Amino acid sequence: MADLKVDLGKGLTLSNPVMTASGTFGYGTEYADFMDISRLGGIIVKGTTLHHREGNPYPRMAETPSGMLNAVGLQNKGVDYFVEKIYPDIKDTATNMIVNVSGSSVEDYVATAAKINELDSIPAIELNISCPNVKQGGMTFGTDPKVAKEVVSAVRNVYSKHLMVKLTPNVTSITDMALAVEEAGADSVSLINTLMGMAIDARTRRPVLSTVTGGLSGPCVKPVALRMVWQVSKVLSVPVVGLGGIMNATDAVEFLLAGASAVEVGTANFINPAVGEEIICGINEYLDQNGMNSVTELTGALIV
Repeated sequence: MADLKVDLGKGLTLSNPVMTASGTFGYGTEYADFMDISRLGGIIVKGTTLHHREGNPYPRMAETPSGMLNAVGLQNKGVDYFVEKIYPDIKDTATNMIVNVSGSSVEDYVATAAKINELDSIPAIELNISCPNVKQGGMTFGTDPKVAKEVVSAVRNVYSKHLMVKLTPNVTSITDMALAVEEAGADSVSLINTLMGMAIDARTRRPVLSTVTGGLSGPCVKPVALRMVWQVSKVLSVPVVGLGGIMNATDAVEFLLAGASAVEVGTANFINPAVGEEIICGINEYLDQNGMNSVTELTGALIV
């Protein structure tokens, strides 16, 4: 068996390169009946905000050709509830439990990250900067390098452990965004978050989602995600975590070849709850078949 261990730096070492994407795996415990969740390299729990959020009105999910749209709206009970009620149930899970942190202002991000920083069994946060900044008219933090740099820098000042920043693909230059957050102190970046999309019901002539638009994920976004991971990995010195349409081990290998050090599996979890474990086994088989001793040999090994 090949060595699947991946070191993402600053105290975040994965037993293998396969993690679950935020919002698709709950808090991990929900999937324990389907697979051994401790086999995963990491579990990124659902988005956590400073205050309780009800999320958007229904309908907020829709199937699309080769994908799905969601507009859940970061429904969660807030960081204090997470600390008091969720953390005690997951802190002894034998894998990396990573918290996805979201906010609507720099102050929200900072306050939430500071609370998570105090939890000994959480080795990292994934900072979701694909959120609207209410203080700047709803502009998304992750679409302006200057604003992204501001929020990452502010969080860096209060968060001492591994800081992963999740990038939105809804930008003109993904490399400019990646360089901005690296300069601000990110220890790694993950990409891509969902692409903005919409669905229409021709019979009713109305949008399918209550919010009209939503985030597109699934196999249909994979070519865009691969391209962005490849571009970003060529300009950054920190590790890249790839996600977007990974449905099987071959997809995961492609992201590693494009430059990712690790991957996140999202939409596929809804179709096959045990897909993460299957992808880990598939990566190991690929390494054995190609005479590779370590998964790190795959990262950036694309021949162009």
